[in-house]
Amino acid sequence: MFQTRIHGRGGQGVVTAAELLSVAAFMEGKYAQAFPSFGSERMSAPVTAFCRIDEREIRRREPVSRPDALIIQDPTLLHQVDLFAGLAPTGYILINTTRTLAELGLDEFVANFPPRHIATVPATELALKHVGRPVPNAALLGGFAAVTGRIRLASVEAAIQEKFPGKVGEGNARAAAAAYQAIRADFEKEGVAHAPAD
Repeated sequence: MFQTRIHGRGGQGVVTAAELLSVAAFMEGKYAQAFPSFGSERMSAPVTAFCRIDEREIRRREPVSRPDALIIQDPTLLHQVDLFAGLAPTGYILINTTRTLAELGLDEFVANFPPRHIATVPATELALKHVGRPVPNAALLGGFAAVTGRIRLASVEAAIQEKFPGKVGEGNARAAAAAYQAIRADFEKEGVAHAPAD
């Protein structure tokens, strides 16, 4: 079972990101489960959502306390909430930011993680460019596909367009593809082997 925890703020599409990730997994014939952590629902309040993906039926229902991957939609949460609780040193971290890991104060923390397991992508900027709104969730799912190799970009794009038909879905799918390509390009530039291609 592969477990993902998504951290962000109200209004950033955190819960929708988990749902889209589960739909993309279903499209690949896998079992998946997505659900939010219930709490304050006001705009910009911290929000957490979870997604589990497996080859077998999933019976667990509790929140993900030991994630295999973290998607951090809002980097302002990095030093306010213990985002990394339970993450193994072989886990994956994807952060929506234009800043470097050193600028975020994370370079020492991630030093012992496998090189391909840590990535940053300017998902908000990509959403603004392709969708016209600063909602980074779809772009980050494209980034997730590039970093982990657990789902294909084509499945992410299909899940997005199923949820958001028309121009909104097309724009979000383009943002996801742009994030995917940006991360793969970064890995290649750094000489890091990346997740399997589609």
